[in-house]
Amino acid sequence: MTNLSMLKALIKSVVLVVILAISSTAYGQTYANGQQFDQLGRDTARVINTAVPFMLISPDARSGAMGDVGVAVSADANSTYWNVAKLPFSDKDFGFSVSYTPWLRRLINDMSISYLSGYMKIRKQEAIGISMTYFDLGTIQFRDASGAPGPEYRPQEFAFKGYYSRKLSEKFGLGIALGYIHSNLTGSAAIDNQGTTGKSANAFCVTMNFFYKSNDFMISGYRSNFSLGGGFYNIGNKVSYTNNDQRDWIPTQLKIGGAMTTHVDEYNKFTLSIDLNKLMVPSPPVMIYANTDSAQIVRGKDPERALLNGMITSFWDAPDGLKEELREWQISIGGEYWYNNVFAVRGGYFHESAFKGNRKYFTIGLGVRYQTFGLDFAYLVPLKQNNPLAETLRFTLQFNFKSKKVVEDIRAN
Repeated sequence: MTNLSMLKALIKSVVLVVILAISSTAYGQTYANGQQFDQLGRDTARVINTAVPFMLISPDARSGAMGDVGVAVSADANSTYWNVAKLPFSDKDFGFSVSYTPWLRRLINDMSISYLSGYMKIRKQEAIGISMTYFDLGTIQFRDASGAPGPEYRPQEFAFKGYYSRKLSEKFGLGIALGYIHSNLTGSAAIDNQGTTGKSANAFCVTMNFFYKSNDFMISGYRSNFSLGGGFYNIGNKVSYTNNDQRDWIPTQLKIGGAMTTHVDEYNKFTLSIDLNKLMVPSPPVMIYANTDSAQIVRGKDPERALLNGMITSFWDAPDGLKEELREWQISIGGEYWYNNVFAVRGGYFHESAFKGNRKYFTIGLGVRYQTFGLDFAYLVPLKQNNPLAETLRFTLQFNFKSKKVVEDIRAN
């Protein structure tokens, strides 16, 4: 094996270990032998980790170029990921899109995220949709305790979702999604020296969205409109990768977003949007270990809670109180300029607290529409040098159509 191949294998192994280590890291900072937590336990990083984190990665290039905003921007085929309640508000009747993101391409060349989505209006007020997300981690070679090469395995994670949404009025709509998530990272291989074997993790989840779009109004003589959206995402059962009793949360989220679009004239328009989102899972507590067998929570709450209890209490369970709770909110800000609904220029910024993951990056991108065809491109620029997210690219190809049958149904109603 060449040095380059060994480096690639090491990087993939690290990614896999990070995912599998959720059960030991998701519940906060620990201090061995009864060390005083007040000296070190405050204002330190307590990142909230979940299983199947690929569900948190924005799949499409349009929103990816706008700082990962998408809850309230205009509807397209990728609204299945961002806000299914937008679909009946689309100016097209059906469409589909394919998105592709080479993942951590600065470190490795065979990891990627693919997203396929489609939707169709079944009546003037109703729409349905489907989507599939696939995370390819490439081929990983296992090694035994002595470091000797073992069997090769190709981890895989994917999610299927089905969607239904309906307008309740000309301004307001609701939507729901039902999904199945599968994650198989190690097959049945042993993952530690105690003989613990791995297994696939499976979850069922539900997403509930709302969307509001105002009528047009005038701002300084320019025609404008405002939209608001959000909801609860990926509410589902906890999962386990092993045969023991440890179970991990999937990435349940609350998202809220707003967008303002202004038409300068019949050819030029601008959209400015902002999204706020928070993981609705328990915050990691601060713990000390009196010995290797028992741990004591000295600040914060026990993360072993029932689903609804964990979601609700996630808004006030952080060990450092309100200050830490505010750090758990991520902020995305993005802008989009369209010329004649044919050519778009986009930019944005994503912010996450240094204590909760420290992802901070700018994004830029372009979009083109011609008749039924659309192509989008996004590029990520992290604030921190040598960031593994550097040079992240996203590509989305989409097609949108007008349906004669749907048009006739709309006219009839």
